[in-house]
Amino acid sequence: MTKRHEAKYKIDRRMGQNVWGRPKSPINHREYGPGQHGQRRKGKLSDYGVQLRAKQKLRGYYGNVSERQFRSIYAEARRLKGDTGAHMIGLLERRLDAMIYRAKFVPTVFAARQFVSHGHISVNGRRGPVPSYRLRLNDVVEVREKSRSMIVVRHNIDTIDRSVPPWLEKSGEGLVATVRDLPLREHIAVPVRESLIVELYSK
Repeated sequence: MTKRHEAKYKIDRRMGQNVWGRPKSPINHREYGPGQHGQRRKGKLSDYGVQLRAKQKLRGYYGNVSERQFRSIYAEARRLKGDTGAHMIGLLERRLDAMIYRAKFVPTVFAARQFVSHGHISVNGRRGPVPSYRLRLNDVVEVREKSRSMIVVRHNIDTIDRSVPPWLEKSGEGLVATVRDLPLREHIAVPVRESLIVELYSK
């Protein structure tokens, strides 16, 4: 399991973008980077720099996926027929932590990783394996019985202002989500153009 080694808001400031669209992100008030040299004028990024930044943003968006995992996902997407970038996004969306985030069980993808690690999630009746577990068609993901009484779980489901994607079907008072279809690229909003990442890895 990968770990987040950096403060998530610092990622926002370094990238110069509110990656997760969160209202408390400091980039909403300070558009410059972190640290004592953050306000220095920055030169224009090279083509490589633009591609590298796109990769860093996407890795951060999905909870700071490790470089090894990210490259493995790209390699698998490349073996599939069709648009490599679209396949890559689809594979990332099928991660267990990403799905829990989309199902509104938790407020952030980082919280989703912790939620799985602490044993609050089951997949097809068994305790959820690891956050990077890849879901398949008709997999059923639910908050485990012992965790349903947690106030924070009910609060997340009732208050998070985020739409559930069409490939997930919610039931059980919002505590159960079933994968009814595989994620399609046109239904997924990410903060980068994945074609830049494909160009970077294709070199």
